[in-house]
Amino acid sequence: MASRTVTKSAIPITNPNKPPPETATKESDGVENGISPSPSGEPSTNGVNSAVNHPSSTVAPVAEAPRPTAAKPPENSWSSLDMGGVQIKYLPPTSGLFSFTFLINLYLNHNALATIPPEIARLRHLELLDLSGNNLQTLPPELGMLTKLKELYLFDNHIATIPPELGTLHQLQTLGIEGNPLEPSLKAIVQKEGTPALISFLRDSCPIPAPPPPRSLRDLLAPGERDTLLEDPNVEVFSVLCFNILCEMYATERLYGYTPSWALEWSYRRDLIMTELLKHQADFLCLQEVQTAQYEEYFVPKLGSAGYEGVYYPKSRYKTMNEADRRLVDGCAIFFNKSKYVCYIRLPLQSPDGYGRYQLVEQHPLEFSTVAMQRPDFKKTDDMFNRVLIRSDIAVICLFENIETGTRHVIANAHICWDPKYSDVKLVQVALLVDEVEKVANNFAKYPPRLPSDGSSVKPPPAYSDGTKIPIIISGDYNSVPASGVYEFLSNGMLPGDHPDFLSHSYGRYTSDGLRHRLGLKSAYAGIGELPLTNYTPSFHGAIDYLWYSTATLSVNAVLSEVDRGYLEKVVGFPDAHNPSEYVIYFVYDVWLTSEFDSHIPIFGEFRVKPPRDPQARPPPVFANPSHV
Repeated sequence: MASRTVTKSAIPITNPNKPPPETATKESDGVENGISPSPSGEPSTNGVNSAVNHPSSTVAPVAEAPRPTAAKPPENSWSSLDMGGVQIKYLPPTSGLFSFTFLINLYLNHNALATIPPEIARLRHLELLDLSGNNLQTLPPELGMLTKLKELYLFDNHIATIPPELGTLHQLQTLGIEGNPLEPSLKAIVQKEGTPALISFLRDSCPIPAPPPPRSLRDLLAPGERDTLLEDPNVEVFSVLCFNILCEMYATERLYGYTPSWALEWSYRRDLIMTELLKHQADFLCLQEVQTAQYEEYFVPKLGSAGYEGVYYPKSRYKTMNEADRRLVDGCAIFFNKSKYVCYIRLPLQSPDGYGRYQLVEQHPLEFSTVAMQRPDFKKTDDMFNRVLIRSDIAVICLFENIETGTRHVIANAHICWDPKYSDVKLVQVALLVDEVEKVANNFAKYPPRLPSDGSSVKPPPAYSDGTKIPIIISGDYNSVPASGVYEFLSNGMLPGDHPDFLSHSYGRYTSDGLRHRLGLKSAYAGIGELPLTNYTPSFHGAIDYLWYSTATLSVNAVLSEVDRGYLEKVVGFPDAHNPSEYVIYFVYDVWLTSEFDSHIPIFGEFRVKPPRDPQARPPPVFANPSHV
């Protein structure tokens, strides 16, 4: 708890719009309308060291490790605003103050404020807020949205309690509460254990908020088209769900300090995850960050009883660990409806001992570092050794046939490098993935058709001249936004070797010739614009998870609309009590869905298989009649 210091008067600070003076000595312009910011972001002293009298002067500066993905405040020539000691009695919700979203420090101390409007939550970049010496009796719960706050001063008010919603202020290190009739139990926690202990108490005792409203299904088909599809017995659909479930090992209070500790417990989150997986009845489940022990002990039996069979492989670092530590490594899993599909797995590496015991499949991974080593043009590249090989990211590729129709599918599930400083590695990994999918699909096309065992098929299974004729889904957590080189490459089929995301590093033909693929991929949401977010934390929100599909063989019928914005305005990030991961789910669902699925939480879409085009028979040649020559 911070100590109360002597009362300070308002600090006049210079006009930010005035050009800097030519002389070395800066003179104050005086206060205009009681509000005048400083170009430097710091209060002008007018020859007096007024910072000594501010409560923050008693506390060491609070520093936080930089986060490359963290949202930065809008650029401005000043970041501090002092409105202290000018007898402000009321801040209207429409005040222009709440449009200063670039503010880092805000001083409202020693005024006559009786309330703080909820609109204070718009100032998401605040790190210091001083409300000392006012007439406040309550605090708005919306203060909990200011997750970057490190210093909050409430000295000398009339505050009796602190809203539990402030438990999301996980970076708060200094809370000044002296001079308030604060509830004794809360005051004791601060005095005995410090500010972090109080924040933890508030966070874990906060009532569970109402769940988000169900998301509506956005149909991409005209009403007549859907009716036609429903009546056509030859229309073939399949469903895919993609979800990074947030590995238990990563779900820590250090990384997710805004989430109640009980909501981070695996025993709580796993039930929410399983509920999400089962209620969609997807044909394919593509999961990332699945811990080995959880896969074997929880997902296999639970999903197995629901009619699924699984394919799994852990990240490549498992090879360097003992058996106990291996079980803590996360990886990628694909579960499939075993009553509808038979599965082939074909990847270039052999499976390790202990990971091939699921009888329906022969399991192989795509380890990006290993495949990169096998490329002759990579072997002499220093960047490959220093950047690509240090990563343990993987993908899994499965080959499926529909038992009833013989239609083939290539389903890939990838977890790409997370670090934004390694955009070049993301490109290399995705290029390796697409190369491998193309090779696997071309080989799959050469397999003889699998005849139905019961003779139930009304038409012969399709034949495929090459891999591009097979329906392909490449799903996963790509850790790349739509403006990235990864997205550009997958959607356009090419990327120049000098693209900025390569960071001027050298990766053989990838950078000398550029990247290319022939799969004709498109994101499931590209037709309506990518979702605003698939990942939501206080420091980042955006779309980084995708379902890519081959446009020559598949069409999207519908998608689930975005997460309710009203709900997002009230929560600082995921996971929370209703969302077990920082990620939201991508789902591609069956055309035959009915209203029983109206309460879906995940992101959702629908694919249908385009009928294969029969090769056009050439007309017989016509020769001239010799008698007329």
